[in-house]
Amino acid sequence: MRFIFVFTIIYTLAIADADAQLPLIKNREYPKGYFRSPLAIAPQASGTFAELRSTHFHAGDDYRTQQRVGLPVFAVADGYVSRVRVQIGGGGNSVYITHPNGYTSVYLHMQEFSAPLAAIVKAKQYELHRFDVDIPLDENTVVVKKSDRIGLSGNSGSSQGPHLHFEIRDTKTESPLNPQLFGLQFPDNIPPIIRGITIYDLADDPFSEHTPRRHLSLTDKQTIPVNGRFGVGINTVDRHNGTSFNNGVYSIELLLDGQPISTVLFEELSFETSGSIHSYIDYPYYILKKTRVQKSFKDPNNPVNIFHFLKGDGSLTLTDEQEHTLSYRVRDAHGNTSTRAFKVRNTPSYVPVRPPISETEIFRYDRENRYTAGHLEVVMPKGALYDDLHFTYSEGARPKDGYSMLQHVHNRFIPLFQSYELKIMPDAALTDALKPKAIIVDIERRSHGGNFEGGWVRTKTRSFGSFYVTVDTLSPTIQPQNISEGKDMGAISRVNFKIFDDLSGIQSFNGYIDDQWVLMEYDSKSRSLWHVFEGSLAKGKHQFRLEVVDWKDNRKTYEANFIK
Repeated sequence: MRFIFVFTIIYTLAIADADAQLPLIKNREYPKGYFRSPLAIAPQASGTFAELRSTHFHAGDDYRTQQRVGLPVFAVADGYVSRVRVQIGGGGNSVYITHPNGYTSVYLHMQEFSAPLAAIVKAKQYELHRFDVDIPLDENTVVVKKSDRIGLSGNSGSSQGPHLHFEIRDTKTESPLNPQLFGLQFPDNIPPIIRGITIYDLADDPFSEHTPRRHLSLTDKQTIPVNGRFGVGINTVDRHNGTSFNNGVYSIELLLDGQPISTVLFEELSFETSGSIHSYIDYPYYILKKTRVQKSFKDPNNPVNIFHFLKGDGSLTLTDEQEHTLSYRVRDAHGNTSTRAFKVRNTPSYVPVRPPISETEIFRYDRENRYTAGHLEVVMPKGALYDDLHFTYSEGARPKDGYSMLQHVHNRFIPLFQSYELKIMPDAALTDALKPKAIIVDIERRSHGGNFEGGWVRTKTRSFGSFYVTVDTLSPTIQPQNISEGKDMGAISRVNFKIFDDLSGIQSFNGYIDDQWVLMEYDSKSRSLWHVFEGSLAKGKHQFRLEVVDWKDNRKTYEANFIK
């Protein structure tokens, strides 16, 4: 398969022309001075609202915590705790406070809860016999005042380092809003950095890895030739005083001869459409280069709500042969502004290089699509695609650990908004005994789940790629860290384990002392599992048992007697 990225120019980091601070574009006004900072230290950000992440737009601000855990976290205003949650991955230990002014503050990745919340969480964990819990609370259960301590900062969940993730949401819609609009700002007098601009020769084809791209030099003053429908994208980040983190910008405006074409505004997000970041950016280029170019035009089925203004779909077609000025204006949440302008001209003699495309079938984004081959069936629901697709399929050789032929289902350069059903027919080597253990994996042997049913192994996945059927017959691994048969644990406060599974993943874990269920706490990042001994545990000899089960119901048990 050929990938065409024409006129590619390697560009260096460049700060665009900086203007003075300009007023922010906003859809509503926000109360300033109502909320305090959630921490008692000088605010410094390692991540900001709507920052571009690998699978979503970042829904809050990440407060640095001096590279350590255990800093007090405070309620930012009066209210009541409306939700407390423990996740494996995700936000880890989280607190939600509903305030009387119509907003809800959210605190993620905490190390521990305040005593009243910790008691509620622990009671629910023992009631349900599970570590991860999600507990709604009414307005009378835990009332807080501004500056009350609600817990300690941490590194729980999917956090990649100690910090506090903080959000402000609209209580009615649950939509996250930019916290800096409420006056909770970070020191920043640095204008956004425009790293590069890309021209896309779109014509009438769906956007894909085959779309011709031209990455413009920021120092080149030549007029750019265009011919037919084209689009524009920008690579831009923001920086704050005293840090080197690449943060998100607040707004991106594209203008043609001073007239607005596209205005992207990171004022409010929607969790329902946050995954459509893959349609908002140039996804094929990100997969190849790990560089995020933000498109100022919109795929026809991209539901993202960040476009404050969009003329048509944001693409352009020049009808004369005069020189025109395209310009970008980028602001951060302080109003620090950078601009970059360049000239374009409709040039009939310019012919973009387009590779020939030989599809297996055309998939339409606005209808259900089905494709069946000898050993494959794909059912793509209406709305799963962001744009029409020249779908391709081929079959490869059977992998060494495979129980089917390798199924090349299009390629990894096209993102999806929703999951589709993927069915692969296994070969005769998949015996009746192995059918309950069958699973679909990709070429990197990452599990996509699946179950045998009606002669097929079927699953739902949200990615294209190369897939095959294999089996998971291996039990999870349990590695005790500080317990062994007959060990005296009298001076030890908790029992520690490492657990992991090589394929389908951990489905459940349960610990027992003397056949009574006890709470096991889990950090999936480090594969650490532990139980903190209760003060009520009697002195003497006890039996500990740990049972770990993967998603193919393979079970592993560890047992040991210990003295406390």
